[in-house]
Amino acid sequence: MSDLEARLAAVEHRVGELEDTNAIRRLHWAYGYYIDFNRAEDVVQMFAEDGVVVFLSGEYRGHAGVRRLYGTWFQNFFTQGVNGPVDGFLLDHFQMQDIITVAPDRRTAKGRFRGLLMGGSHETRTYKPEGLPLQFYEAGLYENDYVRENGVWKIKRLDYMMQWQADFEKGWSRTVAHLQPATQTFPDNPLGPDVLLPRSEVRRTWPHRQDVPMHYAHPRFGAALAAKGA
Repeated sequence: MSDLEARLAAVEHRVGELEDTNAIRRLHWAYGYYIDFNRAEDVVQMFAEDGVVVFLSGEYRGHAGVRRLYGTWFQNFFTQGVNGPVDGFLLDHFQMQDIITVAPDRRTAKGRFRGLLMGGSHETRTYKPEGLPLQFYEAGLYENDYVRENGVWKIKRLDYMMQWQADFEKGWSRTVAHLQPATQTFPDNPLGPDVLLPRSEVRRTWPHRQDVPMHYAHPRFGAALAAKGA
């Protein structure tokens, strides 16, 4: 190619990467809105056919596993099967601080997001999910994989690593997380994951803390190391 053609191809590729980044950001933000309102089937359709959710140290695999987590478990537990918001129940997820890295071939990508959740039930609500605090906060980090499926970006692996939970009245200084790592798989546990993470990778919950590896290089030192061939 001529120099002009090469420069044009580079610009087109860069524009494509930016479009991919915006599409993935939109995908993940939309995911946050759908889980706010327990729209389980809408969540399922955002995943690739062989997509995976990693939650509480277990993997929910394929559309059947994703549906079991967001539908059979969450939707039934939070809203008694109602698809959408219900009076007196709060489950608001804020998705933010995204860092998205698109692969050079633009077929796959990785993304890191921070999630902050406020949830619970109003005191006048007749049905209150057993074991769920009336008012609570939760925060976690996502390190996700995405894939372009038939021209549309889908979630390949959603890896949510809860960082802390706090009862509103007690605060995080006096709260032990009400969610603990999974210990039993499906079908022995009808709501359980398909497989458990290896013992060495189990994520203990608050007040325990652990590092969440970042998929991206340091913006300064990563480039320096790459230039040296490290």
